Amino acid sequence: MPTAKDIMTKQVITVTKDTTIQALSQIFMERGVNGVPVLDDDGAVIGVVTQGDLIEQKKQLHIPTVIALFDWVVPLESEKKFQSDVKKMTATTVADIYHAGAVTVNVDTELTEIATVMAEKDVHTLPVLEDGRLVGVIGKLDLIRGFA
Repeated sequence: MPTAKDIMTKQVITVTKDTTIQALSQIFMERGVNGVPVLDDDGAVIGVVTQGDLIEQKKQLHIPTVIALFDWVVPLESEKKFQSDVKKMTATTVADIYHAGAVTVNVDTELTEIATVMAEKDVHTLPVLEDGRLVGVIGKLDLIRGFA
C-alpha cells in the first residue's frame, strides 16, 4: 500500500504567523494550492491556513441575537464566536485566521488512513512529518492521484 512518502508534495510552501493576508493571497493565486502549513520561528508546524480561511474573512458579520429580560441582556448565541468572527474579519496577518494545532501525518502513514483523517477531521491540507520535521504536504489532489 502506498504511503504519505509516495504521494506527498516535497516542495512545501509555508508561511509564518507574521505573513500578511495580502502575501498569503498572492501565494494561493500564484501557486494554485488550497492550504499551507504555518511554521513557528523554529520551523515547527503550528497550524494550517487555507483558502477557506481567506473566504471566511470576507463573509458578512452576523450580529448575535439577544433578548432583554428586565435589566439583563441575554445573548442567544455564542459571544466567543462573534469575537472570533470580528477578529478574522479585521485580520491583517495569518496569525488571526489560521487553524492552530494542525492535523499531521507521518511519512509512513498509508493512503487509507490519510483518507480517513481527511474525511473524519474535515481537513484537506495535511503536513507530513518525519522525526517531527516538515518534509512534505498532502492535498486532496495528491490523495486522489495516489488512489489512481
